[in-house]
Formats: sequence, structure tokens, C-alpha cells
Amino acid sequence: MKNTVKIDSVLKPTYHRFHIVDPSPWPLFAAFSAFTMLGGATLYMHRFEQGLFLFFFGLFLVLTTAGFWWRDVVREATFEGQHTSLVQGNLRLGMLFFILSEVFFFIGFFWAFFHSSLAPSYAIGGVWPPIGITPINPWSIPLLNTFILLTSGATLTWAHHAMKAGISQEARLGLALTLVLAIVFTLFQFHEYQHATFSIADSVYGSTFFLITGFHGSHVIIGTLFLAVCFYRLLQSHFTRNHHTGFLCAIWYWHFVDIVWIFVFCFIYWWGS
Repeated sequence: MKNTVKIDSVLKPTYHRFHIVDPSPWPLFAAFSAFTMLGGATLYMHRFEQGLFLFFFGLFLVLTTAGFWWRDVVREATFEGQHTSLVQGNLRLGMLFFILSEVFFFIGFFWAFFHSSLAPSYAIGGVWPPIGITPINPWSIPLLNTFILLTSGATLTWAHHAMKAGISQEARLGLALTLVLAIVFTLFQFHEYQHATFSIADSVYGSTFFLITGFHGSHVIIGTLFLAVCFYRLLQSHFTRNHHTGFLCAIWYWHFVDIVWIFVFCFIYWWGS
């Protein structure tokens, strides 16, 4: 890569394999947007009238900022050639560390669940689930969602192998099926929430249940957006057999979501009920 450095008031070219990122407004915009969304959610939970509007306005800003930021990264990777093999390796390493941080994120919630369920306090009747809680039947929608999510992982793997083999049509078909299954999973999750007989305010069971499944659902939505961008880039022929770091990171993230759901189904829905 060619860059310039100022030495003794003279611009001299330097060559290296690193990507020196240009100044960008998007980190500042992202922080402001996330703060606006969080503030709106907090106000809405405390029954302020404009809280819901502020939340959706912040969400709109977050999505808009993500779109512009993603556009810049795609341009740097695809058209400017900034993502050399060294940069791609560092991006993959960063994604692995991010997923590792997400693992510990969910460990904290599972820790709270096991702490409350293995030794239930007298305040909730000394039993688990607490008295008055009717848990969701794990062999209905949760089991169906398990098959849907595991199938989406299989179709995504098919799309990846097809792309590495140079079969673009199969890669697009596999990724399209993955997106459809992801959307169906989210719709079933929403249906389940609507018909649940308890809420997040119903003792520690409701709190841990909706925190774990809700955060997993938000990860599914984020992963769906990630894959949707990859699908668009696949249609635009941005990926090659040897240069598809963005798609690879999306695949890792989606498989992580799959694995977390297996633990959610086994311990939250089945064993916890």
C-alpha cells in the first residue's frame, strides 16, 4: 500500500501492508445514536410520553449510521484495495475476540439463571419455576425454532462452500434461504412473546428468561442484517473465492448464535421448566 508521510516538510511515499483508516465521523454519530436510543428506552420504561418516540428515533439514527459506516468499509475493501491479506487477518482476529466477548456476555446471564434456579429462595416459594409461573412448553415453538435455526446454519454453510467452489448461483440460493429462515425464527419468537403467560416483571424467572432469550433474539436480528448486507454484496460480485472476510465473519457470528440457542433451548426452555 502506498501512503505519504511528512519528513522535513517533504511528502515522501511509504509502502506497507497496513490500513491507516481515514478520519471518520461515524464513531461519534454511533455513540450519540446509541445514547439517544438508550435514553428513549429508559424514559419509556418510566412511562414518559415521548420515550417511545425517542427510542425509535435513536434506532433510526443507529441504523442510518451503520449503513453509512458499512458503505465506507465496503468501499475501502472492494474498490480501494485497502484490505490486504494482513488487514484481513487482523479483521478476522478482531471478530474472534468480539465473539469471545459475546460468549462471556451470555455466561453472565446463564450464571444468574443457574444461581436462581439451582437454589431457589423462599421469596419465590423455594421451587423452580416459581409458584404462579407457567413456563412455555419447550416442545412447541422453541423446538420448531431450534430446527429452523440449525437448518439456517446448514444452508449458510452450503452457501459458503458454494462460493469457495465458485458456484455463485448456489451461494446466493443458500444465503437467501438462510435469510428467510432467520426472519421466520424472529417472527416465531415474537409470536411466543405475545402469548407468554408471564412477563419480565414476574419474579427472577421472568427477568432471566426474557433477558437471555431477548438478547439472543437481538443477536439474531443483528446477524440477519449482517447476512443481508453480505447477500447484497454477493449479488454485486464483491466477494471472490479467496477474498470474502466480511462474509466469513458473518458466518462465524451466525454459528455463534446457533450454538447459544442450543444452550438456551436445553437449559432455559427444557431443563428450566
